Amino acid sequence: MANGRTSGLRLGIVGAGKMGTTLARAAIAAGDDVAISGAGAPERIALTVDVLAPGARAASTNEVVHQADVIILSVPTHRFRELPRDLFDGKILIDAMNYWEPVDGIDEQLATAPGGTSMVVQEWFPSARVVKSLNQLGYHEFEEDRLPRDAPGRIAIAAAGDDLVAVDVVMALIDRLGFDAVDAGPLEAGKALEPDGSPFAVTYSADELSTLVSPGRLVRD
Repeated sequence: MANGRTSGLRLGIVGAGKMGTTLARAAIAAGDDVAISGAGAPERIALTVDVLAPGARAASTNEVVHQADVIILSVPTHRFRELPRDLFDGKILIDAMNYWEPVDGIDEQLATAPGGTSMVVQEWFPSARVVKSLNQLGYHEFEEDRLPRDAPGRIAIAAAGDDLVAVDVVMALIDRLGFDAVDAGPLEAGKALEPDGSPFAVTYSADELSTLVSPGRLVRD
């Protein structure tokens, strides 16, 4: 990486579900090196990864973290607390999770977090460089709506985080994955990207999304 822009990025994905493998396919298409982990040993997901994300490598979570420049956390939200608090120390960690009561059960801390669930994730992983992003669209929309830069009708995905360098890296990744990137502001602004926020599961242009999530913030090219 140089100047916050991703080139030959080593991307790690923790979570081998539908969204995790969709993200892996997009990253591989962008030319990135991708390792992905799921629950249990890598052998348990190796066939799934080969079929759904050819070119990605199945690995243990520890291996994914060790090898990656940037890590996407894409597990059911109630499970992030099963991971060691120091696991992502110093790493750029994209929180792509959404708290959803029918799936995650009742979790008062997540349901009532005044600054959004990513603030809870940051508290759990205090030395990670957490950025809220890649959670706004379902895997179908993410797969179908990717377009090259400057293509007409390209939609936007926002990124919120307190580490400006980490946000810049994530925004560059968003662009490489096929979407316009919008700076949503600090991590607590990620609350607007959650299921009860207006941008969730709705597609917007960069200008529209910038106005919705963070008036006055710049859309980065």
